[in-house]
Amino acid sequence: MRVLDSSAFIDEYDVDGPAATVPAVREELEDAASYRFDALEGGGMRVHAPDDVSVRRVRAAAERTGDRDVLSETDVRVLAAALELDATLVTDDYAMQNVADALDLSVDVVSKDGISERRDWRFQCQGCGREFDENRERCPICGSDLARKNPN
Repeated sequence: MRVLDSSAFIDEYDVDGPAATVPAVREELEDAASYRFDALEGGGMRVHAPDDVSVRRVRAAAERTGDRDVLSETDVRVLAAALELDATLVTDDYAMQNVADALDLSVDVVSKDGISERRDWRFQCQGCGREFDENRERCPICGSDLARKNPN
């Protein structure tokens, strides 16, 4: 089973075997990509709505990796569907791949190279330079904005 992100429809991923996605993916698609969604759905693709428990697990994993603020709600739900269905995630989104790795999900890429390693991002204050494990709206020390930083 493969769970498809929007990029699978946009870049014409060749689905070999059972497939699923979430309802919100359809809303992201336009033109030919939306026709591909409809064709796959008509051909038996499952449109799955993940439960709240799986969505919370994905959000917690994204919080740990530092990807929480770059994932859309659709991204979270696609990851949750892959988790629930014990499926391979199909996406070109690096943040989704990073969280999938943290959740021990298999990933197929569509048209880009996949990630080579998982990153647990850190956040650095743009004012005082202090680093934090989790993202905050502002630095608790000096009040400046934080930026996501590669941990390596």
